[in-house]
Amino acid sequence: MTGPESSVAKELGISRTSAAEKKDEELTSMSENQEPPNPAAVAEAGPPHEALFHVVSYLSLFELLSMSAVCVSLRDAVEHDVLPWLHIVVDGRLSSRLSDYTLGRIARKAGGRLRTLALIDCFKISDSGLHEVVENNPLLTKLYVPGCTSLTPAGVVRAVKTSSQHSHNLKNLMIGGIYNIENHHLEVLRSHLLENRSQNKQQEWRQVHHLYHEHVDRPNLLSNDFLPLIDVQICPKCYDIRNVYDCSRERCKIKQGENLLADCRGCISCMPRCEECGGCVDVDEIEEAICPGIVCSSCWLQLPKCNHCNRPFCKRHRDNIDEVEEEDDEEYLETFGTKNLEYQNTIVG
Repeated sequence: MTGPESSVAKELGISRTSAAEKKDEELTSMSENQEPPNPAAVAEAGPPHEALFHVVSYLSLFELLSMSAVCVSLRDAVEHDVLPWLHIVVDGRLSSRLSDYTLGRIARKAGGRLRTLALIDCFKISDSGLHEVVENNPLLTKLYVPGCTSLTPAGVVRAVKTSSQHSHNLKNLMIGGIYNIENHHLEVLRSHLLENRSQNKQQEWRQVHHLYHEHVDRPNLLSNDFLPLIDVQICPKCYDIRNVYDCSRERCKIKQGENLLADCRGCISCMPRCEECGGCVDVDEIEEAICPGIVCSSCWLQLPKCNHCNRPFCKRHRDNIDEVEEEDDEEYLETFGTKNLEYQNTIVG
């Protein structure tokens, strides 16, 4: 009695939980011991309620694929509706499972009208897989591939050129974490994006502050707020092409507002930053946390502490741990260690 699962959901390892399957087996055994019901009293299965179609566009990719694995009617409702597939964001545990073939199948559900493609740390995606999706979706406006380490700078340039030749809709690009990006790659990408903005007669691009603690998440990726053309630039300290962050501290904001170069502006390797507030952290005020990052003295005082070691978690890593615990305890232990699991049970409110 288990509901049919979509092939894409199977490829990504999304299936019904063992508890649900066990419940189905119990219901099956109970029904076998009962007399068959009167056909006239059994209501025919109908299509999903209309309210469902107002909800699916707000669901994540994991939730969409999970819904398609419940039953035939929900699977058909999700897969035959284009709207939920216009903005594809792949992150979390789906990132390590996504291949070129699966990406192509998911992108085709948008019917060539894909608007946002965000592949976060999808290290199996190659240049050819990305180019195929970009070539078949001329309406693409946002292309985010941070941490996709199998991509090459030449492959990204080719994808952006293809998008610009078909149309001038692409306006935002994220490529942080891709290896061997050189200055000439950055210039070519920037020129294409600026040309797209001018062709679409959009308002002039302006500099926006890139803060470290405003990490990439699904709501920010899908928002229509002003985003930078490209997420990476030349670090003013080490001159490498990386994510360069502005400071969130008031004294540094004043310098930035007066068009003065703040001393703390730079990549994370050159300037340590607080995981909680994104501000620059001096050497004498670095405080240890249970999570991999560091926090400043002010945030350390405000965060809840572990009863055993008196060290805090920043909010971002606490949220990540809550999600991982719900999904898979084994993955959580591999990522954060058993020590952090003990923290969850001893945290002081």
